[in-house]
Amino acid sequence: MQNIDKYAYTSKLKQQDPMEKLTFSMMTICVCLWADHILISIAVLLIMSWVTIRKGRTPFPVFMKLLLVPMSFLVIGVFTIAFGIFYNQDNLVLSFPLFGVYIGATKIGIITATRLFFKALGSVACLYYLSLSTPMVDILSSLGKLKCPKLLVELMGLIYRFIFVLLETADNMFVAQSSRLGYSDIRTGFRSMGALAATLFIRAYKRSDDLYTALEARGYDGELNVLEEPFQKSLKGYIAAFIVNFILIAAALYLKGITGGIF
Repeated sequence: MQNIDKYAYTSKLKQQDPMEKLTFSMMTICVCLWADHILISIAVLLIMSWVTIRKGRTPFPVFMKLLLVPMSFLVIGVFTIAFGIFYNQDNLVLSFPLFGVYIGATKIGIITATRLFFKALGSVACLYYLSLSTPMVDILSSLGKLKCPKLLVELMGLIYRFIFVLLETADNMFVAQSSRLGYSDIRTGFRSMGALAATLFIRAYKRSDDLYTALEARGYDGELNVLEEPFQKSLKGYIAAFIVNFILIAAALYLKGITGGIF
């Protein structure tokens, strides 16, 4: 997570108006979810990946490594959708017998699983475009301009900061255990991991409480005010976002008219 924050601050798109990036990201996610079409989802995935890597200068290996995280969960999820238990082999594309029943997949099941897989990846690519090009402070500022509830925005900011406290505490504990050969073998490693998990929340909670006390000592009254940087504002970003999403909507309607919404 620290790497995502680092790449957001070093992105070539950082100086672009965060409202433009937020608009583009949210519009494209909505179109991807609405279209519910494999080709449209693939197009969204490719477009957002290209913008993030080519325009934002996010290294390709880093982006792919981040994309593999949700992909591992998606593979397990779509596998359970594609495959099921059947009592006969009728309409099964793939199947194998097991204790008098058949475990297999139908054509509709495979199409549904593939559609869900690419729709989720397309949506994740939109979020990665936003998170890898826009620091959290700018995102929260944009949400405030959109009249989101102040309580919600402040909670998001505090939770985001406390996540780093949790990660830093876990990293320090892991380094301390490793320096004492806490992970020298499997048995010792499991014991050390159990001790880390048992005390991590307590230590992280104490550090978070100390940080909150420090905020109150500096006049914190429920709202964090930060100085906004000057951004490159223009209509080109909004026009490009509307054109891209208009083309995607038109393509989705055309493809659904041809295939009847099957694919």
